[in-house]
Amino acid sequence: MTRGPLLRPEPAGAEFLNFLTPPDWSAVFGGAGPLELEIGSGAGAFALGYAASHPGVRFVAIEWRKKYARELEHRARARGLSNLRVVEADARAVIPRLFAPGTLSGIHLQFPDPWWKRAHHKRAILTPAFATLLLGLAAPGAIFDVRTDVRSRAEEMLGTLEAAGWHNPLGSGRFHPPEPDDVPSSRERRYLETGEPVYRARLIKR
Repeated sequence: MTRGPLLRPEPAGAEFLNFLTPPDWSAVFGGAGPLELEIGSGAGAFALGYAASHPGVRFVAIEWRKKYARELEHRARARGLSNLRVVEADARAVIPRLFAPGTLSGIHLQFPDPWWKRAHHKRAILTPAFATLLLGLAAPGAIFDVRTDVRSRAEEMLGTLEAAGWHNPLGSGRFHPPEPDDVPSSRERRYLETGEPVYRARLIKR
């Protein structure tokens, strides 16, 4: 039985993979506006919902799993979401090439794989070095929106971000309540329906 969407033939965002320096995002999107990034868009419910509800935001979703990235690209085009671009790639490899320092107004990281086995911890996306890199790419006042259902992973990511210089307005180590205008991913929607906890933080670059 096939899990998830079928693999569509056309790569998502192939035109961005050969860039050695950041593209002109105003030209890519056909205009100016806040530039936001999602790292690991998964099935794409958050990217689609966020782009639709924030039409003035230029939204870039990066997902390494081909079938999910390509399906998200297809659904975005079918819905006419001209403010959403999808790139199928390893985020750690392409983000330093796609975004200039001080240009990101928002970064979203939701439900990353917790990598339970100690031998696999090196695969975790939010390392101290990567958190520092993202801080450098963020504009002053930028938001880092992180969510997970694993408390230990949430505490670890929160500590990593704060140590890198991201500011927690509620105080060090504090999780954040949901915002009224939060857009849930399909995974978060399931947790909201069942009452299972979701650990959130909204950090800022001062």
